Amino acid sequence: MLLKYFYDPKLAQASYMVGCQAAGVAIVIDPARDIRPYLATAEAEGLRITHVTETHIHADYVSGTRELAAATGATMYLSDEGGPDWRYAYPDKNIHLLKDGDTFMVGNIRFKALHTPGHTPEHMCYQITDTAAADRPIGIFTGDFIFVGTVGRPDLLEEAAGIANTKEPGARQQFANVQRFKQLPDYLQIWPGHGAGSACGKGLGSIPSTTLGYEKLFNPAFQFDDESQFVEWLLRDQPEAPRYFARMKYVNRVGPALLRDLPQPHPLPAEQLATIAASDAQLIDARMASEFIDGHIAGSLHAPPDSDRFNTYVGWYIDYERPVYLIAHEQDAARLITELRAIGVDRLMGYFTPDAVQGETVTTNELTPQETLAALAQGALLVDVRDTAERGEEHISGSRHIPMGFLPRHLDELPRDRLIILHCAGGVRSLVAASVLQQHGFTNVASVAGGLDRWLEEQMPTTVPMHN
Repeated sequence: MLLKYFYDPKLAQASYMVGCQAAGVAIVIDPARDIRPYLATAEAEGLRITHVTETHIHADYVSGTRELAAATGATMYLSDEGGPDWRYAYPDKNIHLLKDGDTFMVGNIRFKALHTPGHTPEHMCYQITDTAAADRPIGIFTGDFIFVGTVGRPDLLEEAAGIANTKEPGARQQFANVQRFKQLPDYLQIWPGHGAGSACGKGLGSIPSTTLGYEKLFNPAFQFDDESQFVEWLLRDQPEAPRYFARMKYVNRVGPALLRDLPQPHPLPAEQLATIAASDAQLIDARMASEFIDGHIAGSLHAPPDSDRFNTYVGWYIDYERPVYLIAHEQDAARLITELRAIGVDRLMGYFTPDAVQGETVTTNELTPQETLAALAQGALLVDVRDTAERGEEHISGSRHIPMGFLPRHLDELPRDRLIILHCAGGVRSLVAASVLQQHGFTNVASVAGGLDRWLEEQMPTTVPMHN
């Protein structure tokens, strides 16, 4: 048996290939939309991808299951659990539907579907046994049920998709899942669907895999015997769910478009930028932060190309119904297009290189902590755009807290007649947030250079004047 691990650090997303070398066949579990790594690995290992599956209808990225099946002819193995509202809705003769306890073979490797609702109603785990070498399973692909050090959040349907009264029942289902898995052997390997940084849970570990025995000992979810206490713990302090998650649930349920059917973004002549900027299109400025600060097209969204969260930042604000154009250096363009496609930005019409940004531009002020403190004394408003959990650990008293992605909900509460200074941990998110305010007509906006980290390094006061 061959096991290969693939990881996208931008989305903290893991996928896997399991191959039966004796039969020359393989399956991919939870593939990303960019299927090139799987095709290359299969070719290098002399395998044919004959099966493809996913643990659930994903919320944080476009699934590559349909893309990979179209490219290889592989059969898609998908959950038929969760009720009619959570069954896959795209017609395809190449789909095999699975119920709890169903099994299928990939060469000599037996897969057993384990229905584990909670994170989502249709969620499946896949237990595998290498029947050529053993009569007992070696491990389980747990998707968004068990992560290293935690379990998947049950509130995404309510928080991201707006489906009321689902998070507490989901938490109770997760409790039942944990009790079920407590009865399984400790030796089983656990291969989760995400790593640290994913918004699909809280407190995810950074190591790529674990064992069930280790999780029984150290995963907080396995320490509860009382269901109510478990539910309270699981629902508390979950990270903010990016707005694009609701779109991903829909896209992955009805079937993502194949990449071959989408418009192919090409470089555009600089003289078209002014026309595009004046239209209903969205401009994503993916130049470096220093370039954006010095001058950018009014109304453009800043998303730094060197950030591990480039597509997540875009996903908070993107309007999927409007055309999108990118401003990026030529060496970054192909990678960034792939990252935007990963979150379903399919109306990506083309890109401009930085030399197109000329003529009338706007700037964004970046203030040192000392300059910030002086401005606050003169009546400026300090807004902390970090996540709720970060602010709970440490914050500047007197600042207003609005998580970065939620700024558009609070525009009417922010003053337009005085300086708004935004801060995050290191200065990246606050600059993204500043571009969002500028998109909505705020002209007196600044970002704290170096964020809270620099503020504390320079021993600035942790209490500042508070202005409503």
